[in-house]
Amino acid sequence: MLLLLSQPITGLDGKVKIWDAIGSYKCMRTYLGHSKGVKDINFTNDGRKFVSVGYDKNIRLWDTETGQVITTLNTGKLYYCGVFHPDDDKQNVLMGGCGDKKIYQFDLNTGEVEQEYNYHLGAVNTVTFIDENRRFVSSSDDKSLRVWEFGIPVQIKYIADPSMHSMPSVTPNPAGTAIICQSLDNQVVTYMTKDKFKQNRKKTFKGHNTAGYACQVNWSPDSKYVMSGDSEGRCFFWEWAQPYKVVRTIKAHDGVCIGVAWHPMESSKVATCGWDGLIKYWD
Repeated sequence: MLLLLSQPITGLDGKVKIWDAIGSYKCMRTYLGHSKGVKDINFTNDGRKFVSVGYDKNIRLWDTETGQVITTLNTGKLYYCGVFHPDDDKQNVLMGGCGDKKIYQFDLNTGEVEQEYNYHLGAVNTVTFIDENRRFVSSSDDKSLRVWEFGIPVQIKYIADPSMHSMPSVTPNPAGTAIICQSLDNQVVTYMTKDKFKQNRKKTFKGHNTAGYACQVNWSPDSKYVMSGDSEGRCFFWEWAQPYKVVRTIKAHDGVCIGVAWHPMESSKVATCGWDGLIKYWD
């Protein structure tokens, strides 16, 4: 399928590009539809559609193969993330983290807002489903994490203390038992998501510099390694079993290394992108 062959890239020029990551390494298609930069992109489970979230305040649903816009959502608000519900029978549900401090649950079949989740005190940066997709976690500029029951607009857990910082990148592990969060005090912190949602302070990863930058964090497909970009253009690797030790560092970019991704099938290969305008594929 396309998702295994290519990597979607968003750009500040308003374009979305899909690249061949196996054979030619060339741009396969460019999607034009946003008038400003694109903040987030996510595919449906089958890869046939994807959603893009733009700084032009538009959320667009695309047909991956034809490049046509299927639906455009514009509520006049700026969104920072757009996430499909992971269940196959709920692929019409999109969760939008908004600059007005709310999370909006859209039905893409109708374009209507089905639910609003309203407790954050700052812009919502991420929405991450956990616990077999019955719950989700949101992070915000208010430096808190909040846990919600899907479909019920009342938070079931609120995590905040004076030592916490904003967490603009959150990624679950493949097994669905933990999430890693890029904390803007130069740490990657871990929360366990099964049963009781709580921080695992023994799984804190340090050594990189991300203060002020939303550098992406990610897992290896087998969950044995954690990776992160950093503000000095480096890509850091840690072993999950020994979080206090940096396993490897790559000087990947001139300027901020903002995005990092592991190949889902070949664990020796990773991709990085930076503020130098380059995408690099590493073995």
